[in-house]
Amino acid sequence: MLVKSFLKTLVACVICWQIAALPSCALIQSKFYSYRPPSFDSTGKVYMGREIAKVMGHQGADWLERPERATEEQPEQTIAALELKSTDVVADIGAGTGYISELLALQVPEGKVISTDIQPEMIALLKQRIDRKKISNIQTQLGTEQSAELLPASIDLAIMVDVYHELSYPQEMMTGIVAALKPGGRVVLVEYRGEDPKINIKPHHKVTEKQIQKELSAVGLKWQKTDGILPQQHILFFVKAS
Repeated sequence: MLVKSFLKTLVACVICWQIAALPSCALIQSKFYSYRPPSFDSTGKVYMGREIAKVMGHQGADWLERPERATEEQPEQTIAALELKSTDVVADIGAGTGYISELLALQVPEGKVISTDIQPEMIALLKQRIDRKKISNIQTQLGTEQSAELLPASIDLAIMVDVYHELSYPQEMMTGIVAALKPGGRVVLVEYRGEDPKINIKPHHKVTEKQIQKELSAVGLKWQKTDGILPQQHILFFVKAS
């Protein structure tokens, strides 16, 4: 009996410790998220059946600037597929070093790009890029895990390139982005294809088209189309549901 009592107490203590270790905001938002032992490339936090991947820290910034990116990801194809107007206001969510933001800025000379990131170190790298290349239509914005800190009805397009799978609070983040869309505004996600096991990317850093559609429909976005022009990624287009 003493052994059983001790084991029950031990189990209870472990459970309490695990709950206490969770962020307080995670406990509040438990209706959206659940938790399990994390996979090697992931966080253990689960949203709508998908385990959220670990965020790539600023220490990995060189990966965003690798020369091979131009051929592996063909970002120019992505930018062309957006069919931007010169006056558009575009939010580059999780902009990192500004690799994509720079390409976007060239397409909206009379508009602007709002480049957001949650890491001050990435924002610093973004500013270095802007100053070095004298880009006048990129605005940097430090966000949080739950918000890109965008004003309501302020953007024509929000784009995330290899970012969505790492959002710690996808429900909250996407709800804020939807509110930031102007009438007729769009959301575009570029993600490595989770349907293809041959794509050599960590499992939780790939997402299927079906999963993305399910998650974004939950925040009031309607799928428009999926473009398969890229070698390894799909480009998914959404609009705010009426």
